[in-house]
Amino acid sequence: MNRNGLSMKYKRIDKTGDELSILGYGCMRYPRENGRINFEETKKQIRTAINNGVNYFDTAYMYPQSEEVLGKILSNGYREKVKIATKAHILRIKNIEDMKKVFQTQLKRLQTSYIDYYLLHDITLKDWENFKKMGVLSFLENEKRKGRIKNLGFSFHGNINNFKKILDGYDWDMTLIQYNYIDENYQVGEEGLEYASSKNVGIMIMEPLRGGMLINKLSKESKKLIEDFPIKKSPAEWALRWLWNDERIDVVISGMSSQEDIMENVSIASEVKPNSLNESELELINKLKKNFKDNVAVDCTGCGYCLPCPSGVDIPLSFSYYNDKKIFKRRIYYSVFYLLKTVENRSYASLCVKCGVCEKKCPQNIPIMKELDNVKSNLETWYYKLLYKTFKIVERIR
Repeated sequence: MNRNGLSMKYKRIDKTGDELSILGYGCMRYPRENGRINFEETKKQIRTAINNGVNYFDTAYMYPQSEEVLGKILSNGYREKVKIATKAHILRIKNIEDMKKVFQTQLKRLQTSYIDYYLLHDITLKDWENFKKMGVLSFLENEKRKGRIKNLGFSFHGNINNFKKILDGYDWDMTLIQYNYIDENYQVGEEGLEYASSKNVGIMIMEPLRGGMLINKLSKESKKLIEDFPIKKSPAEWALRWLWNDERIDVVISGMSSQEDIMENVSIASEVKPNSLNESELELINKLKKNFKDNVAVDCTGCGYCLPCPSGVDIPLSFSYYNDKKIFKRRIYYSVFYLLKTVENRSYASLCVKCGVCEKKCPQNIPIMKELDNVKSNLETWYYKLLYKTFKIVERIR
């Protein structure tokens, strides 16, 4: 128990023997200033999480600066208190030499002699077959025998059939899947969760709040449902409790970016129990699910994997304002702010030349080019561009 009277809960992973905090720390969304990670604030937050019992930290080779920052923060007496999970992406690995180079780079960045959970990231069935042919699997198994990798796993964003084939294709220690109350029947979904559980692998959950959408993109109707419910909890707490209500889930990874996020999530994780939500609480979440799906325009989580766009389009930002416009029914307001954010740095949707690079990288399989056309027709009409120009003229006069 910490000094705040909170006691983090842990689950034993049968396959690995590790006792992991049910709350994991996602290292993709560190606090930033002017596009760069705020190191001192990140250090403060990570150490707050560790001091409050969080012991599972999830990063990746392709998260900008993430591994380096985590390694530096953990190097001063914190490394042995945590389990590090990191990932290698198929886009970085074209042959076995690439794999060796990526792995050595990760050890150096993380300032560690071993990695607790090493994942093949966002792999497809084709990727999996290519990895085996390249000798990547043999290399990772050899590193596991040397003790430089403790456990092997994979993360997945594809369909259930291919997920099962990859899961059946090797004696994995764990898997990382996208799951939340919106995605119960999306990608791997409930069926995949059950299948992974039957294999007795560790099950880690990413995107529990759908990239913040289950907090920041709730409609007025959804907010009212939560406000009027007799049991008072925040939108984040309902989403997290829904996941921790499922005894098959081992670790829920949250991309916490403030001290308040950390302490709220630690507080929830210290008191949840599987199968504890009652019928009325589950019905509330079902209503939130339906309302969300009825209102959202694009299922973008804001992960940023689609970037950089060769034409400079800020794809996540474009979709964010498009969703805001549909959810909150304030077209002029969001059109003007969208243009304020994108015109001066030339990152608006109509710059898209339909090269398709983004769609190959999107883990949600969003038809990005089509949706950018929708952004253009909804937020970039001549009327709103005129409003934008008028706004800028008034701003200069002031």
